[in-house]
Amino acid sequence: MASPSSPLITTLLFFFLLLLGITGEARDPFACDPKDGTTKNLPFCKVTLSIPERVKDLIGRLTLQEKVNLLVNNAAAVPRLGIKGYEWWSEALHGVSNVGPGTKFGGPFPGATSFPQVITTAASFNASLWEAIGRVVSDEARAMYNGGTAGLTYWSPNVNIFRDPRWGRGQETPGEDPVLAGRYAASYVRGLQGTDGNRLKVAACCKHFTAYDLDNWNGVDRFHFNAQVSKQDIEDTFDVPFRMCVKEGKVASVMCSYNQVNGVPTCADPNLLKKTVRGQWRLDGYIVSDCDSVGVFYNNQHYTSTPEEAAADAIKAGQFGFRLWAFPRISHTGRSQKRLMASWAQKMCAKPAHQELALEAARQGIVLLKNKGPILPLSTQTHRTVAVIGPNSNVTVTMIGNYAGIACGYTTPLQGIGRYARTIHQLGCGNVACTDDKKFGPAIDAARKADATVLVMGLDQSIEAETVDRVGLFLPGHQQDLVSKVAAASKGPTILVLMSGGPLDVTFAKNNPQIAGILWAGYPGQAGGAAIADILFGTANPGGKLPVTWYPQGYLTNLPMTNMAMRPSQSAGYPGRTYRFYKGPVVYEFGHGLTYTHFVHTLASAPKVVSVPVHGHRHANTTNISNKAIRVTHALCGKLSITLHVDVKNVGSRDGTHTLLVFSAPPDGGAHWAPQKQLVAFEKVHVPAKSQQRIQVNIHVCKLLSVVDRSGIRRIPMGVHSLHIGDVKHSVSLQAEALGIIKS
Repeated sequence: MASPSSPLITTLLFFFLLLLGITGEARDPFACDPKDGTTKNLPFCKVTLSIPERVKDLIGRLTLQEKVNLLVNNAAAVPRLGIKGYEWWSEALHGVSNVGPGTKFGGPFPGATSFPQVITTAASFNASLWEAIGRVVSDEARAMYNGGTAGLTYWSPNVNIFRDPRWGRGQETPGEDPVLAGRYAASYVRGLQGTDGNRLKVAACCKHFTAYDLDNWNGVDRFHFNAQVSKQDIEDTFDVPFRMCVKEGKVASVMCSYNQVNGVPTCADPNLLKKTVRGQWRLDGYIVSDCDSVGVFYNNQHYTSTPEEAAADAIKAGQFGFRLWAFPRISHTGRSQKRLMASWAQKMCAKPAHQELALEAARQGIVLLKNKGPILPLSTQTHRTVAVIGPNSNVTVTMIGNYAGIACGYTTPLQGIGRYARTIHQLGCGNVACTDDKKFGPAIDAARKADATVLVMGLDQSIEAETVDRVGLFLPGHQQDLVSKVAAASKGPTILVLMSGGPLDVTFAKNNPQIAGILWAGYPGQAGGAAIADILFGTANPGGKLPVTWYPQGYLTNLPMTNMAMRPSQSAGYPGRTYRFYKGPVVYEFGHGLTYTHFVHTLASAPKVVSVPVHGHRHANTTNISNKAIRVTHALCGKLSITLHVDVKNVGSRDGTHTLLVFSAPPDGGAHWAPQKQLVAFEKVHVPAKSQQRIQVNIHVCKLLSVVDRSGIRRIPMGVHSLHIGDVKHSVSLQAEALGIIKS
């Protein structure tokens, strides 16, 4: 978002359906007030009429100027029809936020539950957790709406691909993998909106469509950037999360982005909006421009010669919508919404279940990167005094990242560790920039005195944020020097805890035997300090996995952020991006994460051969079975799935929750344009010590085992696919079964 005054092309029908009498503790009806004799008998207010009749009546009564006034985020009232004004812009990325003007904290709503930043909860690989967070966020949003301090339309989640490790907004996303991002999108949206068809708790919005992942790098900003993207990369990477958000999550809205794609602003491109989002994916809702996007492609990109042309292009491209929505009253064990929301206004920040979920989300998202010895978990008997050092050791707001609201309260890392041991606290650096070593001495002295040392280092919003892309991957300033010197002086084991959204090159710490353990906490939310301490001392067993590749600094050599290509080019010296295509050295790979126990996988059952029913081939040779790559559109996909049964045995001495990741590699490494491997499934399972759980994994053949050719056509490679389940590999052969001929 940029500023609150931009044109947002939205649906008039949404306003009509708000006429259904939404009320709350402090809210009068939005429209069709039964006490207003001048409007209550108008046809669009009569619930006995059909929806189309009521819509036609309402739109027919609006003047052109009134319609124009409804096309902005602060939509104007229509007093003569009894319709009040509405602010569309509210945010709920990982908790109800006050970034947009539609939400205001204060009075009975001093704050809301602030969950970990999205990149952190993505590391849990737990779809049920994401949906649970969405449910809590929408519960609190509805309470605030009914208290008159928030709206019903929330421009979240951000499901862009974390393509380049320097991107300042990567923290807002579910990571670099399109299937992971898509599962997150669909799950979080279901949590926000509910699952009762068109009866929405709140309306969610998947953003920023599409190929948006650069804010401000080397003189290029998002308002002027023209992303040159191949049809192949659009289809198999950038659009996947949005397609899943619309088709599986049934999201109410999609937001187009600031940038151009192949020379056309996304908010003015009918191929993207009308043809793809509305036509192919069947969006049942509205498309909204990012703040000032329409103004941007007139003022900054000079795509049109007048502002009027810009607005017209946006509307003609598809930025309007029709969805028959209702926002039902929320009931609870028979109590009225009014009574329930009055209670919520007083207790929202005091609800134990919400606060516990924020803590559990942080625990599940923390990733154990290194555990030499293993030294972790620490012992309250052995490690009675802990030196807590670093610029992020006692932070609050840093833990909630960006697009956050006012948290219900905080537990800092220092406070969390203090619940387990006596602490000696030193910052070591004044802030994360760590521009000098003036505070090193007291930090080194503290490490010499303590039974263990925990360094809490990393980044904050001054280093990575909206409008702020990073220039490198190393820890800022003198942080690395502080870590090394403290580790060398420490009497006991040294543990490095990293807060960041993006990946860091901490090769020095990975290879330093004096640093026994490394944790990545992302931005862990309001309860982050408690979660970090619980992991350090073994109250919780880590199970998070990295949702992004951690590259070495050298990866960035001659790698402009503006190069959107996902696939490597050996002739150009281009390394490719993400684990799917990059084959070079890494600090830590996508999916890396240790635990305090040990899990063993056994494949209990899996097919070795799967027949793929195919209509045959087109005479024009667009599908030819002998070509070994069948067009998805020519296969009878339906529910064509591969079912695996995997036994996960915990052979360690601690209970643990295991993250099962399943990757697929296409036949013979696939064509030169196919991914080297891709995530096709993931599951989360709790396994007590010395016990075993069986997991069923379903892999949809057409959606997950397909690849995209250079023309942007999704195909299913015939032949032997290799499935990787931890250290277990299984081969399954896909064989085409021709059913007939499709005439050209």
